[in-house]
Amino acid sequence: MSRSLEENYEKAGYHYKQSLGINPALLLVDFANAYFIEDSPLYGGEICEIARKNAIGLANLARDRNIPVIFTEVMYKPGGLDGGAFYSKVPALSCFDMGNETQKLCEGFNKSETELMVTKQYPSAFFGTSLAASLSFLKIDTLVIGGLTTSGCVRATCIDSISSGFITVIASEACGDRANEPHEANLFDMSAKYADLLDNNSVEEYFNTIETT
Repeated sequence: MSRSLEENYEKAGYHYKQSLGINPALLLVDFANAYFIEDSPLYGGEICEIARKNAIGLANLARDRNIPVIFTEVMYKPGGLDGGAFYSKVPALSCFDMGNETQKLCEGFNKSETELMVTKQYPSAFFGTSLAASLSFLKIDTLVIGGLTTSGCVRATCIDSISSGFITVIASEACGDRANEPHEANLFDMSAKYADLLDNNSVEEYFNTIETT
């Protein structure tokens, strides 16, 4: 007789809860206009809008606690010269060509000049960027990730985060996708193998345990 999914994963020890660190950062992945402009090919609808509102709340909370807030963006030279096979595979990535309104950070985050924006061309915020070095210099031990999309750049960043030695948390209510099925499936899988899932209230409780100067 085959075991249920829950029994199978429990036997393997998946979804084990980590001990979170004492020096976190909040990483907000690709909150671009492309997911919020209705005629954009990447328009994400209600799930992405909910994620945006929750991510704004987390950003404001992190700032209040002096916890670093780091943003990522996708940006290409016009025509995707620096986009390689990824740009070729997904034609809608032209939304992120330099100068397009769809490429820009969406409203509400009030990013300051002192907050880091990591520019990337591929799914992971770590691939081909200085993110890992920046986090190491700040002595970050725990990375709390929210962003778009759950099944794409959030997942890729999550895997590279734990691979880079950071305790990894997914702020589940601050992540979104164009459909609920890939959103939920990827949250489940990241929880099983790579990260703890925390809702906004739990992230707030965690941030409030951090001693700040």
